[in-house]
Amino acid sequence: MNPLHSQPTVSVGIMHGTILTFIFEGDYILQSAVSPIGETFVPCGNNAENFFTGIQSVGMKNGNIFFNGKEYKELIFIPADNVDNNKTEPSFWLKDVTIGVNFHWERKEDQRFGGILKFIIEENKVTAINIIEVEDYLKSVISSEMSATASEELLKAHAVISRSWLLAQIEKNKEINRHNEKYSACTETESERIKWYDREDHINFDVCADDHCQRYQGLTRSSTQKVTDAVNATFGEVLSYNGKICDARFSKCCGGVFEEFQNCWEDIKYPYLAKQRDSKTEMAIPDLTKESEAEKWILSSPESFCNTTDKRILGQVLNNYDQETLNFYRWTVEYGVKELSELVKERSGIDFGIITDLIPVERGTSGRLTKLKIVGSKKTMIIGKELEIRKALSKSHLYSSAFIVKKENDKFKLTGAGWGHGVGLCQIGAAVMGEKGYKYSDILLHYYIGANIDKRY
Repeated sequence: MNPLHSQPTVSVGIMHGTILTFIFEGDYILQSAVSPIGETFVPCGNNAENFFTGIQSVGMKNGNIFFNGKEYKELIFIPADNVDNNKTEPSFWLKDVTIGVNFHWERKEDQRFGGILKFIIEENKVTAINIIEVEDYLKSVISSEMSATASEELLKAHAVISRSWLLAQIEKNKEINRHNEKYSACTETESERIKWYDREDHINFDVCADDHCQRYQGLTRSSTQKVTDAVNATFGEVLSYNGKICDARFSKCCGGVFEEFQNCWEDIKYPYLAKQRDSKTEMAIPDLTKESEAEKWILSSPESFCNTTDKRILGQVLNNYDQETLNFYRWTVEYGVKELSELVKERSGIDFGIITDLIPVERGTSGRLTKLKIVGSKKTMIIGKELEIRKALSKSHLYSSAFIVKKENDKFKLTGAGWGHGVGLCQIGAAVMGEKGYKYSDILLHYYIGANIDKRY
């Protein structure tokens, strides 16, 4: 192997609040601190005042971080050198971290992390950031996204796409900052709101720890030897297209056909994120941008890798809280008119009055709605893209925007397909492929059309 550049680090936004409680297991050193007037304080050597262990907390005072009786704009703690090989590496706990933000299984839990702990001020709150090497980050991500029962090939495939997506986002952030580009993820008029959710939400760290980016739960989601082996076996490997690292998106269940990137995020067409059947035996794809074809597709149960009810296979991809519901490939949700009207007002912030109709306006390649017209007694408006539609029509997130609408009496019935945006790797489909004996390279090149697998470090 040619000597390539060293392994990079990643900064992960974990949580924010006005008071954060954390526990150092082992010695941590206050490496640097930025005062409210911008001065950087670098503690000297092994001064005992710079060492911290046990339970700590940071709060807010005068819009600054308040720690140990002083105010700061920024704090960085690093683990002390472990000179005793019999000791475990220092780590830290963050108390009451929210996971599954806005999803049906949202909850709080205490989480443990390795690496560096950084605190900054962001939107008048204290934000906790974990800085860690990419490969250690991946061991937690794969353990959070996958079950220890997953096949070796599925774990390898996920290691490559998680690494690719992360490094692509870091590079994208650098390009935007380098060119001082103005990045906008929303266009809104009186009659239309088109919005998507992506890296623009994070400007002070690389990625967040929740499903908005990739689930990262530090050492809490302890990496099994199987996960560690899969990450090590693909060390430094990424997907690339024309020499550039792929923006390797993934979702739980595509519903039978892959969605294309531009229908969910900015209007960029990536050739490797193109429409295709999630199958090796059935290749024909109906034109699901047409309403009649989309309806027939969603009301049927076509053959595909992700069309499975095998709980053993589903358990490879879905953690316990994900299995609180099991209808992923096809699903149904019903709302009363009053219930839907109140829900949409609360979730979208728009008062439509009494909603009288939901009209599909535009669909993507998988049948997912990219534009939906909401007709109400006070207002009529088109919303998109897919996640904005899903957020407006559920207390958490609707499984996907690939649905058809039937209004019966005073009820709206939504019948849908898949879970998530459907772009890139379909986790349930990939789990089935792994069970069928496909190698991780075969799985990757099924979902990322025309891509290559390269070693970057």
